Amino acid sequence: MALTLGIDVACRAAHQATLAREGATVWRGRKFWTRSVDLDRLWRDLDLEDPAELTVVLEPTRNAWIVLAQWFRRRGARVVMVSTTQSADLRDYLSKHTKNDRVDSEVLARLPLFHPEGLREFCGQGPADPLRRLVKQRSSMVKRRTAVLGRLDALVELLGPAWHGVLGSNYGIAALEFLARYADPDVVIRLGRARLTKFLATRSRGAWGQDHAIALVGRVRWSV
Repeated sequence: MALTLGIDVACRAAHQATLAREGATVWRGRKFWTRSVDLDRLWRDLDLEDPAELTVVLEPTRNAWIVLAQWFRRRGARVVMVSTTQSADLRDYLSKHTKNDRVDSEVLARLPLFHPEGLREFCGQGPADPLRRLVKQRSSMVKRRTAVLGRLDALVELLGPAWHGVLGSNYGIAALEFLARYADPDVVIRLGRARLTKFLATRSRGAWGQDHAIALVGRVRWSV
């Protein structure tokens, strides 16, 4: 009879596993570590007649899941992945109607029954996995940078609309250091064009100079 082992993968703590048979929980919350002795004990507790009858459901958590996936695959079990969005939706529902603290592994154990089309067969890391991780990291960095620049735009707007005309919205090193030190109209006026020109030229490696300094001082005087 088909069995499903849902594993709530942890990076620094013990993993938790729940075993289900056709959606009914056999046992839940079994803690184990990524160690041979723990994995062998867990495998014996499953008491499988045929390893192919076991489906292991994992949620990709950093890189901690990869070792577990390969370990179970080598023993003949089927390993499937589930997206974090799908498991989170079911987790939110079950957490409202469940009073135990082991809902995560139970969600994964029951997911093949609720949403079988949401499972993705694990077929190995493959040569594209390092690139996929890098693309995901870059996407996360771009999103965070965009959010930061949006907040910075909102703060610069408080100084006056004229500041955007000179600093722009891309915020290079020169613009960021200028705002960190001189985001005060009175300070900019006291600094003067000559010292501001030297500051901008140094921070921008010559890309900005006297023209930007004159424009900044003029815009600042206009906005005061």
